[in-house]
Amino acid sequence: MPKNQNLEYHIISDGIFWTDGGGAFGLVPRTIWEKRLPPDENNRVPFSLNSLLIRSEGKLILVDTGYGRKLDEKSQQIAGLKRPEGDLLDALARLDIRPEQIDIVINTHLHGDHCGGNTIFQDNQIVPTFPNAQYYVQRLEWADAIAPNERTRATYLAENFVPLQESGHLNLISGNTQITRHVRTAIARGHTRAHQVVILETGDQTMVFVADLATLHYQFQRLAWVTTYDIEPLETIESKRYWQQWVLEHDAVIIFQHDTQIPTGKLVRGNNNRFKVEPVSID
Repeated sequence: MPKNQNLEYHIISDGIFWTDGGGAFGLVPRTIWEKRLPPDENNRVPFSLNSLLIRSEGKLILVDTGYGRKLDEKSQQIAGLKRPEGDLLDALARLDIRPEQIDIVINTHLHGDHCGGNTIFQDNQIVPTFPNAQYYVQRLEWADAIAPNERTRATYLAENFVPLQESGHLNLISGNTQITRHVRTAIARGHTRAHQVVILETGDQTMVFVADLATLHYQFQRLAWVTTYDIEPLETIESKRYWQQWVLEHDAVIIFQHDTQIPTGKLVRGNNNRFKVEPVSID
């Protein structure tokens, strides 16, 4: 893994899924967004399923867990899930890391594509995928997930998180939380009421895993570009306004969870003083 002082980190993949382009770009007309990210014949665009693996102060930390292995064939087809190089556990295995070695799992939020890999089928039961880990979830996110409404019930799936509480692996946190000296979470409200980003800080580099604060780099560049999946779109705009300035002030690398074009980038001012994300490598 890339190493910076006492911090190591690596982007790992649970595959790619395909989602409706209109959902991804919201009110932005297709005639505008399709020039940037061409859809397939079913109007779908590709989303990466990136997670972040961190080693800090002797702890192995995993940020988000993708769709996991519980989806049946029909659900995988509906999601357009493709895994030519295997899933998240296969990616960990390539790094010689076993599930029982993970110490902490941070869920940015509890939508199915971010926490489906929290749990796994074992002996006809659903159990934590990472048996020695504590799973960090925002308390308000948990409250929304266990009492979903008509809009959220299709993505807040109890099998992805309730077994964590039953097995004693759930660690509910409230607000911005320091995980280790170099790793912390911060609330970035909008996609959900308690959506959180993950910040990595060392002496000479700052990175932020933005999750669904900005699904793609296009949404981070433009405040008004908000997905239809955001529960509080106006809050998303205000959160992005804050984090745009924050990454500029900290010269931070942005890690995009779903972007197949620019997985890591930096925000700069382009033509007409408009923001632009330029790709950078963290390797």
